[in-house]
Amino acid sequence: MAHVAFIGLGRMGHGMAGRYLDSGFTVAVWNRSRAKADDLVARGARWADSPGDAADGADAAVTMVADEAKMIEIVSRPK
Repeated sequence: MAHVAFIGLGRMGHGMAGRYLDSGFTVAVWNRSRAKADDLVARGARWADSPGDAADGADAAVTMVADEAKMIEIVSRPK
């Protein structure tokens, strides 16, 4: 099954990541606050230490962040 990374677990990203888990995909997740990922990790997602870690080896990466500034912040983080 494909490996998908989800970066940003707000209302939309969290729901989408959950749907991928329910469908049997391997999912890596990262969010600025780990607490938003806890239930996904309990369901089988892998917590990533950084956005780069989440995307490493992924077949697809989904970013679901609030705005351009947050996107720049995320892609500028060290792997």
